[in-house]
Amino acid sequence: MEYTELIGYTAMICVGISLSFKKIKNLRAWNLAGAILFAVYGVFIGSIPVVILNVFLSAVNSYHLFFATENKN
Repeated sequence: MEYTELIGYTAMICVGISLSFKKIKNLRAWNLAGAILFAVYGVFIGSIPVVILNVFLSAVNSYHLFFATENKN
C-alpha cells in the first residue's frame, strides 16, 4: 500500500468516525481532520474536484469550531 492510499483510507476513517458522534464539536473536529486529509489525497491523485470540496468543508468546519459562538456543545 502506497502512502497516497494510506492518506485516503485514513481520511475515510476520520469522516466515518465523525458521523458516530452526537456532540457537534466532536463531529466537526473529526470531519475537519478527514476533510484536510482528503484535500491532501486529492492533491496527490490530481483530482481538483476532491481538493475544492474538501478545502471548502475544512473552511466550514473550522469556522464552526473556532469562530461560531452559537451552540458550543
